Amino acid sequence: MSVTDQVEPGSLARPFNPAGLFWFALLLLGSIPIFWIGFVSLAKAWATPEYSHGPLIPIISLYLFLREMRRLPPPKPVVHDRWPGILIIAFSLLLAIAGNLTRIPDIVTYAFVIWVGGVVMTIFGWERGKQHQLGVVHLIFMLPLPHFIYLKFTVFLQTISSEIGVWFVALMGVPVFLEGNVIDLGVYKLQVAEACSGLRYLFPILSFSYLFAILYRGPLWHKIVLLVAAAPLTVLMNSFRIGVIGVLVNSYGIEHAEGFLHFFEGWIIFGACIAILFIMAIALQRLTPDPKPLSEAIDLDTNGFGAIASRITGIQASSALAAGALLTLTVSLAWTFQQGREPAPVDRDPFALYPRQVGEWSGTFTLLDPDIERVLGATDYLAANFSTPAEAAPVELFMAFYDKQTEGSGIHSPEVCLPVGGWEIFRFETVPLDMEGTGYGTFNVNRAIIQKGLSKQLVYYWFEQRGKRITNDFKAKMSVVYDSIVMDRTDGALVRYITPMLPGEPEAAADERLQRMMRESLPRLPRFVPG
Repeated sequence: MSVTDQVEPGSLARPFNPAGLFWFALLLLGSIPIFWIGFVSLAKAWATPEYSHGPLIPIISLYLFLREMRRLPPPKPVVHDRWPGILIIAFSLLLAIAGNLTRIPDIVTYAFVIWVGGVVMTIFGWERGKQHQLGVVHLIFMLPLPHFIYLKFTVFLQTISSEIGVWFVALMGVPVFLEGNVIDLGVYKLQVAEACSGLRYLFPILSFSYLFAILYRGPLWHKIVLLVAAAPLTVLMNSFRIGVIGVLVNSYGIEHAEGFLHFFEGWIIFGACIAILFIMAIALQRLTPDPKPLSEAIDLDTNGFGAIASRITGIQASSALAAGALLTLTVSLAWTFQQGREPAPVDRDPFALYPRQVGEWSGTFTLLDPDIERVLGATDYLAANFSTPAEAAPVELFMAFYDKQTEGSGIHSPEVCLPVGGWEIFRFETVPLDMEGTGYGTFNVNRAIIQKGLSKQLVYYWFEQRGKRITNDFKAKMSVVYDSIVMDRTDGALVRYITPMLPGEPEAAADERLQRMMRESLPRLPRFVPG
């Protein structure tokens, strides 16, 4: 008879089991090397305002796990369905290897959450383990969004918050005009910046609503309402905050959009969102035949958690647990022995050496605002304005080079940046360009006409990716993943040309101007962006 068989059926305690503890400790310690870059990435993300709630997520997940352990009867002494958990662990390790090889920490962190789910399945077995996945799923809220999704999401929320915020301002009788994400109050102009998108409230409130829905004692549809309401509620309240700031600035001055008051208003909105969720829970209880007070409708009881947590000392040793530990340790050691491999830096000249004279075009170089440089996150960039007496308007050439596009930074599409600057995309299409004679042949570019007020500009851009010209940012990301394995390279660049469309000037004339500049400048590109 095994040690576990001696435990009484209803007991919360288990005898000390050194063999089970050994394999469990080996499993945890063995996972550190293979998931290390993911842990480092999480620590960096948690240091930012948007993800500062991250350290609380594992603690809340542990609370949910202990709650489920208390609710369910003790596990069976003999478990026969542990091996599906080993398959999940193996899949997560393969995913982690892919993330390490491509140097994409986000993939590694996703793999870690799957690995935790596999460990739970291995310890408890498939049937019982499925009932302990609520806490595992909750770990998703500690993960940062992939960078390019984060940027698109930020711009989307900035746009929505700006429009609703302006509606609030106008509702208060204040004359206001919205240009992109710039709120024009006449005397003052407010930029709805990245930090005002509402993401720093959305992520923790989504986590809270998930927890709230689980702890809520009521029908399933009540739980769904509380969970689904979190996102629109956050956006609406953040828009209200922007509207309040606009009214205060209009009445009392620009200082009400800065400093402590701005920060304090943000925390008020966060608290208001939480309060509204509680009010919604009370209202939903009123709809039930037997309504309960909120203190009874929310399960916050932690009685017995200490005794349940102590059961880890009696964790049952099994061949599946040993296999999971050895598999994880083997993969981690194999990765540790070869992880010193770093891609060789590409041989290129810095953009500081880019010629000021390109054919008949003379260039003027500029530096970006430090905040824009930070968001851009490029290794090197060129912002130049080229003009010639033979052309009716100048051409702006912008290139951003990244030596790594996998470790939290990388190229994002101008589709994301332009609306933030107040420019709206009037027309967008992908067109082929014949650049024969430049060394580039015929390739596709993104062509956009952007507009701000009465001003229009013509834009060409593409992603220059290790000898490939790609127009879709998602395909560019997938190309980075593939080339990081096949070519051991993750460098790349964004190339963008812009020229004003003069009043009365045909589109074709602006196209011809851009293409003439491209024919002069493209032969110089490989020196700075290697193929």
